[in-house]
Amino acid sequence: MSRSDVESKAGLRHGPAPGWKRLRLTIAYCGTPWKGWQSQDGGGGVQDEINATIKKATGIVTQVQGSGRTDAGVHALAQVAHGDVPDTVRMNGDAWVNALNACLPLTIRVLQVEDASTQFHARFDAAGKVYRYRIWRPRMLSPFEADRAWHVYGPLDMDALRWCCERLVGTHNFIRLSANRGDMPETERRMLPDKTTRTIHRAEVREEGDVLEFEFEGDGFLYKMVRLIVGSLIHVARKREPKEWFASLLNDPTGRQSNQTAPACGLYLVRVKYPAT
Repeated sequence: MSRSDVESKAGLRHGPAPGWKRLRLTIAYCGTPWKGWQSQDGGGGVQDEINATIKKATGIVTQVQGSGRTDAGVHALAQVAHGDVPDTVRMNGDAWVNALNACLPLTIRVLQVEDASTQFHARFDAAGKVYRYRIWRPRMLSPFEADRAWHVYGPLDMDALRWCCERLVGTHNFIRLSANRGDMPETERRMLPDKTTRTIHRAEVREEGDVLEFEFEGDGFLYKMVRLIVGSLIHVARKREPKEWFASLLNDPTGRQSNQTAPACGLYLVRVKYPAT
C-alpha cells in the first residue's frame, strides 16, 4: 500500500454519525444503460440511482460508497457498498431488499442488505476482487449476447492464451496495462511504481460452449487494467504480436503502453473479497 493510500484511508475512513448505523449492500447491475458505478454531475451513475432510491423508498438521505468504480457499460454480479441510516430505522435485511427493488429499474437489483460494523468501509476494507470477461466466438453474434460479451470471430491460439495467463500470476507493475485516470501527468505516474503494482492470484481462460471466458482474481485492479489485459491477450491469440510481447508488458515498465483495450460490454465484477470472506 502506498503512502498516499494510507493517508487517504486515514482521512476518509470514519464511522456513522451519532444516532446512525451502517448497512452493507450487495448489488448486481447490467451496466449497459448506466454511466458506470460512480456518481455523475448530471446523474446516470448506478451510485446516483441507489442514493435516489433509498430516499424514495424511505425518505432517508444518504450517500452509499462502493468498493470501487466500474466503467460505463461494465456489469456487476456482486458490487459491494455501504451506507448509513438512522438507528431508529427497524427494517430488517429482507425488508430493505424488497423496498429498494420495488423502486429500482430492473437493470439494478439489490441482492442483500445487512448490518455492518460501524468501521466497515466497502472500498478500504476490500482485500481483493474477481473479474470475469466473456467473449462470444461464433460467426454471428447472438442477439441475447449484445452488450453482454465481446464478439471475436476467427481462429485463436489457445496455447498462447494459456501461456500468457500463466505469466500474469504474481506481482507486477501494470503501468503498461492500465490507463491514466487523469489525476496526474503520465510522466509522474510512471515514476510511482507503488501506485501501479498489483498482485494477480489467479488468471484463467476457459471455453464454455460458444463463450470464451477469462477470470482474474487479484488484490486490486487499476483503471481499465482488465480490459487492457484481455485486449492484449486477444491481440496475441490472433497472432498479431508474439507471446513474448505480452510478457514484456509485465516485465519491462519502461516500454510503451498497450493500446489494445477490450470493450466494456464483456466485463463483469464477480465478487469483492473481504477479510474472512
